[in-house]
Amino acid sequence: MQAVPSPAQGLPSLGDTEREELSPIMERKLGEQIMHQLRRDRDYMDDAPVQEYLNNLGATLLAVRPDARGEAQYDFFFFAVRDPVLNAFALPGGFIGVHSGLILAAQSESELASVMSHEIGHVAQRHIARMIGKQKQDALIPLASLLLGALAATASPDAGMAVIAGGQGLAIQRQLNFSRDAEREADRVGLDIMRDAGFETAGMINFFGRLQKASRGYNDSAPAYLRTHPLTTERIADIEARTRDLRYRQHADSLDFSIVRARVRVLQNPSTQGLIDAEGAFKRQLQQRTRPEVIAANYGLAFVALRQGNAARAQTYLDQARAVLKSGAPSKAHDAMLTSLAIDIRLAAKQYPEALTEADAARKQFPLSRGIAIQYADALFAAERYDEAASFLRDQVSLYRSEPKLYDRLAKVYAAQNKNALQHMALAEAYALRGGLSAALDQLGIARRSSDATFYDQSIIDARERELKAQRLEELNQEKG
Repeated sequence: MQAVPSPAQGLPSLGDTEREELSPIMERKLGEQIMHQLRRDRDYMDDAPVQEYLNNLGATLLAVRPDARGEAQYDFFFFAVRDPVLNAFALPGGFIGVHSGLILAAQSESELASVMSHEIGHVAQRHIARMIGKQKQDALIPLASLLLGALAATASPDAGMAVIAGGQGLAIQRQLNFSRDAEREADRVGLDIMRDAGFETAGMINFFGRLQKASRGYNDSAPAYLRTHPLTTERIADIEARTRDLRYRQHADSLDFSIVRARVRVLQNPSTQGLIDAEGAFKRQLQQRTRPEVIAANYGLAFVALRQGNAARAQTYLDQARAVLKSGAPSKAHDAMLTSLAIDIRLAAKQYPEALTEADAARKQFPLSRGIAIQYADALFAAERYDEAASFLRDQVSLYRSEPKLYDRLAKVYAAQNKNALQHMALAEAYALRGGLSAALDQLGIARRSSDATFYDQSIIDARERELKAQRLEELNQEKG
């Protein structure tokens, strides 16, 4: 990775005193360690349409300010966490999480963009790296656990204390509360990013203003976003001063924003009562009669029906959403979300030929959609076209080596083909990508003992086993350090 010889142009800096203690590469490694743990959490929203929306929005913001990626050229990753608490957070190395409650609380796409831009500002300015810069680099794994616990504590003190213990953990927790200067710096960087990306800068003012009003009368029970991002009157005044002379620019919310909020509303509480409550909210939303809200409400009702196991009713609501959609200009993004739901409905109804036809057309129309690629593999498997599924998935894992879902499905296909060695080799990769090195090594052991393991398979197993053992030893040494 080639380093940029000078600081990113146009970005203010708080100083470089600790950069030798935590390099950009080590910062990324720390972020990856935290993500390994977060992805195993049941509240990590591992939902392709939601992730694709957030990452498309993030890519729009970063496209206008590529220098925000820093000298290490971070490949940012945006994700959602299932939690009604209004919060968002930046992790080291370009990982940015948004609570489902914040997505639903945002009253415009510009408000959501303002939060994401602010978090990009924290990463671009390496605020977390500076706060933990004095930690030894050989202690990244325990430090990752402490940071994860501190993040949990912002939403639930009891949950946080189950992860972190003692004064050191509490110190890390306090470090997540950025300094006043760091918050104002992230505000300025974020404001520039969202302005250049075409969003309304008033979105940041509106969002912070509503947070400030919501916090009145609170003490220790203030909204989590205010606890992790201390909001002051000076910060709001600074943003207002910076936007006062800017030319007003109106940004129309995308239909994608309305649809993804409908999806998040269902995913936030998938319990029986949660689905009933969501259904009631969508039916009330239909009364608003605005085109985006009607489409999103019908989409939400279709998704609720699918989660309730009623594929026929889900198809009816989806057809209604598509009928309203035809009255306006087409958009690939929201059409991708509707198509993705259509494929899921076909699969749930066991209409496998129709599901495969739709998935095949969708993967050609949306070649960059990872979610639709996985749905195509699922449709091939459901139609019992195992050879095609295996060939497709092998191509996918060669292109996207860091996606455990692909290896999960490849293992499932190999199992259907009675290819035991290959099945367990694929499972080993899936476990390794999720941070389960011991489980991955166990799977390689099973693969080695499989009667159908070829000499070539044994060679691959030997090489991979050496790599994983070395990686595991490194982690153990870090834990001891």
